[in-house]
Amino acid sequence: MRLLLDAHALLWWFEGGERLSGRARAAMDAPGNEVFASVAAVWELAIKTELGKLDAQALLDGAEERFHAAGFGAVAITLDHAIRAGALPKHHKDPFDRVLIAQAQAENLTLVSDDAIFDRYGVRRVW
Repeated sequence: MRLLLDAHALLWWFEGGERLSGRARAAMDAPGNEVFASVAAVWELAIKTELGKLDAQALLDGAEERFHAAGFGAVAITLDHAIRAGALPKHHKDPFDRVLIAQAQAENLTLVSDDAIFDRYGVRRVW
């Protein structure tokens, strides 16, 4: 399975994983599964950290090295992802989550998220 982490799942993994569901953690730990972080999720964490809404600075400092050490791949935002995100039904207005949905659709990825609104878009979700 190829997994795409929502921003909270990414942050919680690097905080030790206690806040992740058992299913999410098992999927991330399962041999043969690939785990990806979207540039959109990292961007969201950076903005929320700058605004003082959360503290993800420890994750953001040296993020590339941390992701590499964890075996996580990165998913860039392509033109196709941007166009898909803009064309999605308006069930969810968060632009970062809309990009994640578009990436999951385009790249055949399963989202790791506790946000059930993703289910309205027909993408696979683990939580």
